Amino acid sequence: MRRRWLLSQPSARSQGHRRSRDHRSVYSRSYLPHIDAAYAAHGVTFRLADSVPRSVVDRWREEIALSEVLRTEEARYQELLRRIAHYEDAGWGECHLRRPEIASLVCEAIVRFDGQRYRLWEWCVMPNHVHVLLKQFKGFPLGDVVRRWKGTTAREANAILGRRGPFWMREYHDRRIRDRKHMNRARAYVRNNPVKAGLCERPEDWPWSSVSWDLERRL
Repeated sequence: MRRRWLLSQPSARSQGHRRSRDHRSVYSRSYLPHIDAAYAAHGVTFRLADSVPRSVVDRWREEIALSEVLRTEEARYQELLRRIAHYEDAGWGECHLRRPEIASLVCEAIVRFDGQRYRLWEWCVMPNHVHVLLKQFKGFPLGDVVRRWKGTTAREANAILGRRGPFWMREYHDRRIRDRKHMNRARAYVRNNPVKAGLCERPEDWPWSSVSWDLERRL
């Protein structure tokens, strides 16, 4: 019997409460490629505006492009993502998501349309970035989903902080989940990111993730 992440379909309610949108397949904006397809499973990461300065990313891109070791575009791209992830986990920037009231509003935005516009598997709000594993539903392009998360939370977070200007980085990273093995690795990565970053000892100790929220619902 196949798992629900392979077969789950949106409810009739999710199909009817907004106008259906076309999915864009493979496309790119700025330096990141995107994949958008109905019923596809994705890992998504979006970041605070100051989490990785654009000048640093541009310098890394130049260094990687000149590398004789990383000969393929995929290898160069993966090296760029590895550097960004390491930079983020070091806690660069103001890390506004450390504030409980801001981390909580991001969590609430992510879970709000679970089962209606997408199916969530894992998510984790880190101090300066957010990871989400989800399955798209038809009529709800991934770019629209991420823009809604970022738009609503940016306004509320800036009001809490008494600031203006960009809260989130304009771009986001997404990667299509290929199979069950890939999904298991991705889930383990999202669950253990706070532990790897030295923020807690166990995944369930981090209060702003699917792990701790699932535990709360079971209590």
